[in-house]
Amino acid sequence: MIAVIDYGMGNLRSVEKALQRSGGDARVVTTAAEIARADKIVLPGVAAFGEAMEHILEHKLDDAIRDTVAAGTPYLGFCLGMQMLFEVSYEYGEHRGLGILPGKVVRFDFSSLPDKTGLRCPHIGWNQVHKTHDDCNGLAATDEGTFFYFDHSYHVVPDDASIIAATTDYGPDFVSAIQKDNIFATQFHPEKSQSAGLTVLKQFVDA
Repeated sequence: MIAVIDYGMGNLRSVEKALQRSGGDARVVTTAAEIARADKIVLPGVAAFGEAMEHILEHKLDDAIRDTVAAGTPYLGFCLGMQMLFEVSYEYGEHRGLGILPGKVVRFDFSSLPDKTGLRCPHIGWNQVHKTHDDCNGLAATDEGTFFYFDHSYHVVPDDASIIAATTDYGPDFVSAIQKDNIFATQFHPEKSQSAGLTVLKQFVDA
């Protein structure tokens, strides 16, 4: 069973249905026990970082997520589900994340760019994803430079550059996918990225 973690907000049913279309036995779950029993876990994201973490802590899902990931269960996160893996976010204040990966989440800053024409925050729409190496399992079935759908104002800055699986150009390059052991996460939304996104989800289902 693929557990789609309910953190009290977001587009959970569309994620669940997209995984099911990709051949997965996906179900929205709400408890730590369900997370612990899952064969794979998915943490999607459409929400403010602080509110999402507050719900996760209130319902005691944080330890379940950390323990399941530490045990080697495959993890897929996207957008906020990638950001919450890290230690801290500066979205509307300072908020602690799950702390599974070292690093932070920061807002786009275009102030030092000589030419900011066309750059807006949030970054919304289709943009290209460029692989940083060839052995990224999560993107193995997609071509270099594939377009995916983004909707975000903040992005991750990992302490460990070796986990960066892909970057995207939006003024400066930002991290658009990370991979470490059983963890794969993206800043883009696979469930909103049409056939390219379904390819990523099927790769996770079939892995």
